[in-house]
Amino acid sequence: MSQEFESAEQVRDAAGRQYHIGLAPGEVAPWILMVGDPKRARRVAELFDAVELERSNREYLTLTGTHRGVRISVMGTGMSAANTEIAVVELLQCMPEGVTPTMIRCGSSGALQPEIALGDLVITQGACRLEMASSAYVTDGFPAVASTDVVLALAQAAEAVTAADRSAYHVGLTATAAGFYGAQGRRVPGLPPPRDTGALDRLATERVLNFEMEASCLLTLATLCRFRAGAVCAAYASRPRNTFISSDDKDAAELRCITTGLTAIHNLIAMDQARGARPVWHPGLA
Repeated sequence: MSQEFESAEQVRDAAGRQYHIGLAPGEVAPWILMVGDPKRARRVAELFDAVELERSNREYLTLTGTHRGVRISVMGTGMSAANTEIAVVELLQCMPEGVTPTMIRCGSSGALQPEIALGDLVITQGACRLEMASSAYVTDGFPAVASTDVVLALAQAAEAVTAADRSAYHVGLTATAAGFYGAQGRRVPGLPPPRDTGALDRLATERVLNFEMEASCLLTLATLCRFRAGAVCAAYASRPRNTFISSDDKDAAELRCITTGLTAIHNLIAMDQARGARPVWHPGLA
């Protein structure tokens, strides 16, 4: 069956189905978890009460269902800020008029500070924009900042999740790279050294906590499009120690990250009820 798209600018069909993610209005919940790995998306959905929709198109895998009675979507976007830009732009086109989504990235990252152990969670307050996708929309000095409510909701969730197994979480700055190898200062056999050989040391000195590949694009678009967004990532690598997480510990860290993201959504719902018409939730409203 052929599918006709509206135009080169608006690449969607008559039903509003988006070209890359394959979703139409009504198929996406306003609460969205974004993960890079499609296997992680399925793992999130395993925690749902029920799944109402599963859609796979290109590298994008989306599952919509309910978790503790709340309708939530999870999307596996694949890696990179470029993939994230496509996902965010097309997800916004799937929102009903008047509905503002909340998007939370649940990902993996490399720790840049020695006190961050493998498996720890890192919640992003703001991100250094070292990728190029967000630069199509804003100038070089534009800050990529997480929504205050989302940071607080993630911290509250991480407090409970990490207390259960005596792990740890951290809150601070993230660096979003344009790639995994040279862009994050890795030396690759057969290739010249990265041009910026001092990047790791500089970012560590500037107290950046972790390296990943998506957050700054998500946060920039959230500011421009006026929706809430945040990110929590598990530390799979320690760059100061040059160590990588074991398979068993990786599985546990991923579950902590997912559970933190899901719990944060429920925290945000409670915060929104307490906030009412105020611009932001604060502890005095608890």
